[in-house]
Amino acid sequence: MGVGYVIGPRIAGIMFAGGVLSWLVLLPLLSYLGNFMPSPLPPVPASGLRIDQMSAQQIWSGYIRYTGAGAVLAAGIITLIRTIPTIVSSFRDSMKDLGSGASASSKIRTERDIPISVVGIGSIVMALVLALAPGMPTQGNFLVAILIIVFGFFFVTVSSRITGLIGTSSNPISGMTIATLILTCSIFVALGWTGDAYGPVAICVGAIVCIAAAQAGGTSQDLKTGYIVGATPIYQQIGLVIGVLTSALVIGFTTLYLHDVMGIGSTSLPAPQATLMATIIKGLLSQNLPWGLVLVGVFISVTLELCGIRSLSFAVGSYLPIATTAPIFAGGLVRAYVEHRTKSSEESEVGAGTLFSSGLIAGGSLAGIFYAFLFGRNIIGEADGDVTGLIPFLHEGTVGNVAGLLLFLALATVLARAAQKKIS
Repeated sequence: MGVGYVIGPRIAGIMFAGGVLSWLVLLPLLSYLGNFMPSPLPPVPASGLRIDQMSAQQIWSGYIRYTGAGAVLAAGIITLIRTIPTIVSSFRDSMKDLGSGASASSKIRTERDIPISVVGIGSIVMALVLALAPGMPTQGNFLVAILIIVFGFFFVTVSSRITGLIGTSSNPISGMTIATLILTCSIFVALGWTGDAYGPVAICVGAIVCIAAAQAGGTSQDLKTGYIVGATPIYQQIGLVIGVLTSALVIGFTTLYLHDVMGIGSTSLPAPQATLMATIIKGLLSQNLPWGLVLVGVFISVTLELCGIRSLSFAVGSYLPIATTAPIFAGGLVRAYVEHRTKSSEESEVGAGTLFSSGLIAGGSLAGIFYAFLFGRNIIGEADGDVTGLIPFLHEGTVGNVAGLLLFLALATVLARAAQKKIS
């Protein structure tokens, strides 16, 4: 719900519409048509079941997710094409700044940055570490290190410019990450690198570029705010470097712990967007994507673009489980209600509703990590085991459903009331 409030009713509604198409239109349609198919429909799942023998989740996993992947593929390419003018203009402006930049000693305090030489040397060191560090999927692959620097440079520029001008909600990180994976895999296929060993390599390229673009957006917002209040950029940048190193260590160890305890991508800890990236990479490298299903998704995105609708949010929603997009849509409805009551649109990213929603997002993440810690210590069991056994009537049947709905409505009410408060 917090995510839906932050991104706004329009984007939340578009994402939910994608989920509705996949789960309430395509899936029932395929299930109905499966009654008239005497043999399994390619791509035949490992179970060998016919469609009429599959559950809804099995149909989605075996067929619908490829349509969603095709929609995301097309939306990512369209986003890349749309940002080419921004990439070119940003690159041109960056080169002008480098060519005409004044020395550090002649700059006033509010224009002092970390020297560009430090940034360049740091980029080279990072590339060498990626290419030489033992145990890394990129070990011995200098081309990958070059791709990371090249893609990172261009997409960081786009992210920084868009975020600085419009805001973080308009930062097309998903599109740039998908575009990076598509371009990387296309280069690998052209070079004949199509084995399973190159999948993790492509993931490394996409992950690093994604993180760089995300950090660029946040850095631009910080520097813009610092400029307004008269801060010194170099000290902000040093603080950001410290924050990045600290968070990388904490998040790295936390992610490894979660994977060891519950298995990222399993039913206990699903990772739909990570699975999407893996599906795209494996399909492109092995050249065995079910292109019939993929092209259905591609032309869904193309149709949306022809109708004047940005397709990326819809495409991501069509791939995500509807259980994920529905709460996001609910958060968007709460924001629409608040804006209707207050007769104003919450443009500020430090508004009461946005801050409260950010707290919900962070709190939910911390609660999940705390649950994983208790689970790893064998203090509690699976979510459908010991936990539900404590209060069974709140987790089963009609009473459980009603209790969950009431709790969700109570959370929506609290969010709506908190969003209408004035921040002094």
